[in-house]
Amino acid sequence: MPRIVLYTGKGGVGKTSLAAATALLAAERGLRTIVLSTDIAHSLADAYDVPLGPEPREIAPNLWGQEPDVYYNIARYWRTIQAYVTELFSWHGLDEVMAEEMTVLPGMDELGNLLWIADHVDSDAFDAIIVDAAPTGETLRLLSLPEASRWWVERIAPIGKRVSRLGGPILQRMVGLPMPQEEVFHAAERLLRRLDSVHRLLADPEMTSVRIVLALDALSIAEAHRSFTYFHLFGYPTDLVVANRVFPPDVDEYFARLRDAQQAHLPHVEQEFGPVPVRTVPFFDREMVGIERLREVGRALFGEDDPLGVYYRGRPYQVVRSPTGWTLRVELPFVGRDEVSLSRHADELVLQAAGWRRTLVLPRALVAARTTGARMSDRMLAIEFEPREPAATAGGGPG
Repeated sequence: MPRIVLYTGKGGVGKTSLAAATALLAAERGLRTIVLSTDIAHSLADAYDVPLGPEPREIAPNLWGQEPDVYYNIARYWRTIQAYVTELFSWHGLDEVMAEEMTVLPGMDELGNLLWIADHVDSDAFDAIIVDAAPTGETLRLLSLPEASRWWVERIAPIGKRVSRLGGPILQRMVGLPMPQEEVFHAAERLLRRLDSVHRLLADPEMTSVRIVLALDALSIAEAHRSFTYFHLFGYPTDLVVANRVFPPDVDEYFARLRDAQQAHLPHVEQEFGPVPVRTVPFFDREMVGIERLREVGRALFGEDDPLGVYYRGRPYQVVRSPTGWTLRVELPFVGRDEVSLSRHADELVLQAAGWRRTLVLPRALVAARTTGARMSDRMLAIEFEPREPAATAGGGPG
């Protein structure tokens, strides 16, 4: 299976250059490598100083680049769904061109970009897939889509199909409303199940790593805290934090105060994100554009180390036996006890932390277990479960 590395961070911190440099070093080690952008405002082509398009294009030996396009993605992934939505908008009175434009719903471009990752894995054409992700907020929303898709497929789609099958012909005869045919629901289910497979790929610590890029300033660090918490909450493995554009010791007086501020932040960053390692990349005195410059960036970050190595292995949540039953442990860095709330619905545990919400599907061992309490200690939320007593057998035991 190929190695997947996803770079994200606040806009402007230099994640595109680091993703491009990582891909270049991997390719120069003989690995078939593709780097693709999930950002709407693509800048990979600018970093390499070569044109890129919606299909992979070879940049250098063993290295391909890709900047997916929303209309290309729509034609590739949801032509059946688009045809029905276009028909629906046309029925509502929009002309055909406007109806087709309206089918490009918010988030569809990022969604299509995400699906390319699974396609590249299935193609077996690459040993490494490097993702230049959108700025943190868009990436967080993007990575929550697979979780939501599972809920849609399991609960909403079956209802929609029954309603369409039973009431669709009546509505279509009475008001002329075009109803989705069975193939539309099948296409939606295939798409959403594909998203679920993307989630499994990105949440596999043996295959995927998320790397957070930050600047050594208060705003960038605060956003990195939030995204770090989110990735742990949703099970995406973070193996490295990169502090980019760090001023060297010999800066002139104009930048000296900025360097002092950076150096004051750095030890706190190393402590707060630990045990995930923190690496630094210096502030260069020229534009780092093109193959030669990106190679320099990669060497500054990795030296002689493997750019695709796994620099930290951790388990964001796990289930362990306890003397009284079971304990579900969820690692939640940068979250206080007062920011966490829990609720349970059958086999689902809804966890809300620091403005983010996740539904954890409980493992089979805990489905029949009673939730008895929770506690927060040392960045870890521990949720206690007590097994229920087995139901008595009708008619009693053997005589």
